Order: sequence, then structure tokens, then C-alpha cells
Amino acid sequence: MKKQRAPGLIAIVLYKTFVAFLLIVTSIALLFALKNHQALEDFSESYLLETKLKIVEFLLDKVLQIQPKTLLFSGLAAGVYAVLTVLEAVGLWYEKGWATILVLVLVGISIPPEIYELVEGFTVIKLAVFIANIAVLWYLLHHLPKHGKGA
Repeated sequence: MKKQRAPGLIAIVLYKTFVAFLLIVTSIALLFALKNHQALEDFSESYLLETKLKIVEFLLDKVLQIQPKTLLFSGLAAGVYAVLTVLEAVGLWYEKGWATILVLVLVGISIPPEIYELVEGFTVIKLAVFIANIAVLWYLLHHLPKHGKGA
């Protein structure tokens, strides 16, 4: 008989999987931008871009303002955090105690910077991430005995 998982746990695993996907895409994009910095610079000055694709031009301008060392660090950091997030999702799916603790620690330490970010410049996305992380923290704290059985 298949094990029935709590809907809250499934929601957290899906959320963590989505976050991991976004982090992987971000990491790849930043490392790609680093590797192809000169080509992106040349493309940003091309006639094709000046006449169309304003959003692409905007994004390229933002990326090209970032120093190569910062692109490297950010790309690697996003990749490492993506791996941690995948570990969280897999561990939670199999209801491992270490995964619950890992999520509690990582989400817990992210709350103060998220509050700071909300105070510095409110956006709906920042608020949604903050609320999601508070919900994850609350759920895991209230269901720790249920999801913390496996070692």
C-alpha cells in the first residue's frame, strides 16, 4: 500500500521543487552570461536590438553592468543553493528528519533578510515569498513529530 503524504507536505515539496528549478535556471543564466560576456556586449550594441526587443535590451543592460566576479559568485551561489533546495525537497518527500531540520534552519535564517527587503522596497513577489516561507516554517514547526521520524 502506498504511503499517504499530508497535503501540506506535498505543497512544501512542490514549492521547494519550483524554487530549485528557478535557482538552476538563474545559475545557468548567470554562468552563461559570464562565459559569453563579450558576445552579449556586442549583441547589445547591434542594430537588431536597438530597433526591437526592449525587454531583452533592458535585461542585457542590467547583466552587462554586473562585474564578472559577481556573475561567477552569484552563478555558483545560486547553483549551490539549488542543490540544497533539491535535497530539501527530496528529503521532505521521504520524510527524513534531517530534511525537516535543514528546511527549518534555511527558511528560519532567510526570514530577517526577507523582512529587510520588504521594508526597503515592497513588491508583491517579495511579499508572496515571505508569506510562503512563513507558512513553510509554521507548518513544519507544528508537524515536526509527524515528518521528523526518518533519519
